[in-house]
Amino acid sequence: MDIKNGKKLGLYTTIAFVIANMVGTGVFTSLGFQLLGISNSVSILALWLIGGIIALMGALVYSELGAAMPRSGGEYYYLSQIYHPLVGFLSGWVSITVGFAAPVALAGMALGKYTSGVFTGISPQAIAIVVIVLITFVHCYDVRFGGKFQNLFTSFKIGLILVFVLCGLLITPQFQDFSVHINSFSFKDLLRPEVAVSLIYVSYAYSGWNASAYIASEIREPQRTIPRSLFFSTLLVTLLYIILNFTFLITTPAADMVGKEEAGLVSAIHIFGQTGGNIMGMLISVLLISTISSMIFVGPRVSQVMGEDLKLLQFLSYKSKHGTPVYAIVLQSLISVVLIITSSFDSVLTYAGFTLSFFTFLAVLGVFVHRSRFPKAERPYKTWGYPVVPALYLLVILWILYFTFKGKPIESTYGLITVLSGSIIYYINKWYQSK
Repeated sequence: MDIKNGKKLGLYTTIAFVIANMVGTGVFTSLGFQLLGISNSVSILALWLIGGIIALMGALVYSELGAAMPRSGGEYYYLSQIYHPLVGFLSGWVSITVGFAAPVALAGMALGKYTSGVFTGISPQAIAIVVIVLITFVHCYDVRFGGKFQNLFTSFKIGLILVFVLCGLLITPQFQDFSVHINSFSFKDLLRPEVAVSLIYVSYAYSGWNASAYIASEIREPQRTIPRSLFFSTLLVTLLYIILNFTFLITTPAADMVGKEEAGLVSAIHIFGQTGGNIMGMLISVLLISTISSMIFVGPRVSQVMGEDLKLLQFLSYKSKHGTPVYAIVLQSLISVVLIITSSFDSVLTYAGFTLSFFTFLAVLGVFVHRSRFPKAERPYKTWGYPVVPALYLLVILWILYFTFKGKPIESTYGLITVLSGSIIYYINKWYQSK
């Protein structure tokens, strides 16, 4: 590793990256889509709790994998070692084309929507593209500069959410009647297919809980730092998500948010009035910059590792004199811009959520395989609750994938096509290297 230890990321910065990867687009946009299939507010809050538990279970497993295999690359590296280089490559291919580029595009779309909701007449697409380009230049410059940039925006993000919640609970003129939802809530409702589809939005909002696994080589003492960063980040974000969605639901009529991307802006207007709501909407837009920044920093590290291992993609391994994988960063941002120009928010969210869930499923399954294949491997951290915790995670993800494919077949099929296209690239690379 050519980054000196003094330039590596500590626990606080690593936690900042994980939180920034998780908090952002999903929590400020998912509620409107959940309300299309679920009308009970208690059921929706239960989904956010379930999503947090699922993410925490996944984080516990990734903590073991990350401590046992402390190298950047995330699922790409894990699955290559556990199963076969082809499986790892497909995961890395998805990371390049979907895993980070799509969330960056979604965050950009949401930022553009929030901003254009305040300043009418401005193109949401143009706003999204300009912000992505500017942040790309920031992270192409220097690793430490990018880390400081991330710390600043993540602290702002958490502070803004807490202010939003406090103001919502203290100054809202009129609360929604929650007793109706409490009285009509039934646990059986959580087994409906519509809930499984809604969970793909929730799981997308939590995606990013595994972020520190992607940059293990740039973390000080990764065997200790990765498990701690994953656990504390996921726990904190779960609490933030529940109280924030509770604030949305108790301050704003559900009918005003149904099917809308900018649920946070709608709620802010109900809490603060039109002018105050517009100000809060702009602050949320700034908050989304943190999400974009984190994804642009973390994602290219996967591409970089693939470039180091595969001759066809060798250009992605190139680093500037400041230690940044410049070509990998630029490629990811270009894909994000293409998605913004060509796709809708809902289709990109389902496409990304389905595809990413498939590979986190394989990674969590991998803890069983890794223990079987490498029983003598050093494990500085072992999954708490093994084997029950990973088994429960796998069952829930299978349930989500099945009903998402059934309810959203087009977007899910695009995800599978993306995976299959990666196998073509893999065998082209093998032919290329043999030449």
